[in-house]
Amino acid sequence: MELRQLKYFLAIADSGSFSRAAQRVFVAQSALSHQMAQLEGELGASLFQRSRRGVALTDVGLRFYPHAVSILRQTEEAAQCARSGNAEPSGKVVFGIPHSVSQALALPLLRAVRQALPKVQLELTEELTGNLTPQLRAGQIQLAVLFDDGTLSEFAWTPMLRERLYLIGPPQASARRSAHVTLRQALARPLILPAHPRGVRPLIEAAAQSVGLAPPKTVTDISSISILRTSLLAGLGQTLLPLMPLKTDLDAGLLQATPVVSPPLERVLALCSSPHIPLSTAAQAVARLVLTVAAQLCDAQAWPGATLVTPSEAPVRPAPGSNSLPAQSGA
Repeated sequence: MELRQLKYFLAIADSGSFSRAAQRVFVAQSALSHQMAQLEGELGASLFQRSRRGVALTDVGLRFYPHAVSILRQTEEAAQCARSGNAEPSGKVVFGIPHSVSQALALPLLRAVRQALPKVQLELTEELTGNLTPQLRAGQIQLAVLFDDGTLSEFAWTPMLRERLYLIGPPQASARRSAHVTLRQALARPLILPAHPRGVRPLIEAAAQSVGLAPPKTVTDISSISILRTSLLAGLGQTLLPLMPLKTDLDAGLLQATPVVSPPLERVLALCSSPHIPLSTAAQAVARLVLTVAAQLCDAQAWPGATLVTPSEAPVRPAPGSNSLPAQSGA
C-alpha cells in the first residue's frame, strides 16, 4: 500500500468519478485505474461500486475512507513538523466542537488563532459528541471538546471548565417565578432531551439514579440544537441544558432558565486528543490557546453558567505513553 494510492482513492471517493479524480491529481485515468486495482487486490475487497453515473464507495470503502484520511493527514503533519523545526507553528489543525459548545467557543477561538497563530489554518467541525469520538479516535480530527462522562480514559485529556445545567423552556405564565427547581421537579416536567446516550442525557440519568429517582421520561428525543430550540419556542416542552446554546433567546425573554438544585446538574468539558497520534506543533499551540480562551471567557463572565476547572480539582489525565495535553491555566 502506497501513500499515492491513498491519495488517489480519496480523490475518486470525493469526486465520484475516475475521470474527474484523474484531473484532480494530474495523472492519466488509466494509471489511476491501475493503482486502484492494485490497492483493491492488496486489500482483497472492492472499494468502489461502478455505474453509468459514476462511482460510489462500497461498505468496505466507507470503512477504509476515514483511515485513509487519517494516514495522509498524519504524514502531512509529520513533514510539516520536520520542516518547521523551531519556527512559528504552521499547518492545518482540525478541531471538533459539540453543537452545544460552539456558540460559546467557536468565534472567540477563531479570533484568537488568527491573532496569535497567523500561520495556522484552523478548521472547526461542529458535530454531535457521539460523532466526534470516533473521528478523534481515528485521527480525522486532532483535537476535540468532549464531556467528562467517565468514558474519556482512551484519550489524553485535560478539563477546561464546568457548566451548570438549567431547566429551560417558555416563560412561566404566572408572574411569580421560581428561584430554582429540584431535580425531582425538573424530571416531572415534559422534557425534550437528546436521545440516549448522547449529549447531557447520560449525565441527567446518572444524577437521577444517584438520588433514587427514575430516569427522565421525555416527550420527544431531539439531538439537534436548532430543532430543540424550535420545539421549545413552540411550547412543546422544556429541556435541561447549559445557558449558552440558547443564550440569544434567553436574553430576548423568549425562553426562561431556572437553576436545578438537589442535586445541581453540572457537566465538565474536556479538551481531548488521541493517545496514539502525536500532536503537531500547530495542534499543540491550538490546544494551549483553547485553554487560555476558555479561561478568559470564564473570567470575563462571557460564558454564562461556566466556571473554570483548576488542575487541583481535576488534573490532566493523559493516556499511557502519550503526550499529555497542556494543563489548564488562568487568563
